[in-house]
Formats: sequence, C-alpha cells, structure tokens
Amino acid sequence: MSERQEGILRSAEALVKEKLERDSSGHDWWHIYRVVQTTKRIAAREGADAFVCELAALLHDVADEKLNADPAAAQRELEAWLADSGTPAAAVDHVLEIIGTMSFKGGARPPMRTLEGQVVQDADRLDAIGAVGISRVFAYSGWKGRPIHDPSVMVREHMTAAEYRSGNDTAINHFYEKLLKLKELMNTAYARQLAEERHRFMEQYLAQFYAEWEGER
Repeated sequence: MSERQEGILRSAEALVKEKLERDSSGHDWWHIYRVVQTTKRIAAREGADAFVCELAALLHDVADEKLNADPAAAQRELEAWLADSGTPAAAVDHVLEIIGTMSFKGGARPPMRTLEGQVVQDADRLDAIGAVGISRVFAYSGWKGRPIHDPSVMVREHMTAAEYRSGNDTAINHFYEKLLKLKELMNTAYARQLAEERHRFMEQYLAQFYAEWEGER
C-alpha cells in the first residue's frame, strides 16, 4: 500500500473515532476496529484490493441510518469527505457502493457485486456472530429498549427493511431473525471457515440460555 493510501486511511480512522467513539449501540469505534482487522485478514486470503477494503470497512457505519438522525445529511457529509480525501474517484465510487449495499436489512438484499464488497460484508457479519456478536445483540437491544426474551413474541420471517428495523422483537428473537442465518450468507471461503466456530458458540449459548430460563440449570 502506498504512503498516500496509508495517509487516507489514517484520516478515515480519525474521522470514525470522532463520530463513533461514544456510541453505545454496539456500533462504536471498537466494532469498526474489529471489522477492519478481520477485513484485512480476509482480503489478504482472497486477493482483494486492500486499500478499498480497509477504507470501506473504516467508513461503513458513518452514515448508517440506525446511528444518524438525518441519514441523508450524514451521507452527503461522507461523500464530501471522500471527495476531499485524495482518494481516486474510482475508489470513492467503489467504497460508496460497498457501504450502500452491504447492510442486512432483513436479508432480502442482492449479493455484493465485487470481491471487495464481499470481503467487507463478511467481516461485518462475522462481528455480528460468536461471543462478540452475542455481546453486541444485547447492547443493541438495551439501546433500542427491547426485552431480552418474551416467549409470546414470535420470530418473524420474510420482513421488509422497515419491518426489520421497527418491528416488535426481542434480543433472543434477533438470533433467529439474523444472527443464525449469517453463516450461510458468507461470501468468501475464508469467512465461511471463520463463521463455523462462531455459529456453534451461539447455538451452545442459546441452549444454555433456555435451560437457565426454565430453571433447569
């Protein structure tokens, strides 16, 4: 990677820290840090463009609709920052495409068009499963004010993006509505390999959770 590219990445890191370091929804700077680290591992294994992957991983939540009162304004700010960052126009377009199409939103999304998009999406999804993913789903649920578990609330299927964002659900239901689906949605061979252990850990956790819920353990 060139010195210019390294400088752009350092500037992006500073921007993201400023925007997200006080987040309490599970989308804070340390989420970005983990996604970047995993992105670099997958990109190296799969032969993807390291600069585009890392820049997209750094910026992927800056304009997220969950985290911004005015997502359109946040998107314009991100686009302006990229235009002024010294990033080549083709790379800017590529990064914005990745960021704009990688979110789960109920699962009804087209596949990522490029290898770089697949890599960043896989890294983000890996951070949503396993031990860290379990921690994040409860952090997000507390942030949203939804309960840990309510057996009377049914798991939803075939949701629109709006239903996925605003529907009646619980932290435990979110495992079934998203987290347990992600292993099969990984794009790259290396991410699928990494997802196996994390998926098994979630299954073990849920078995323990239900046993404790019923006072069996």
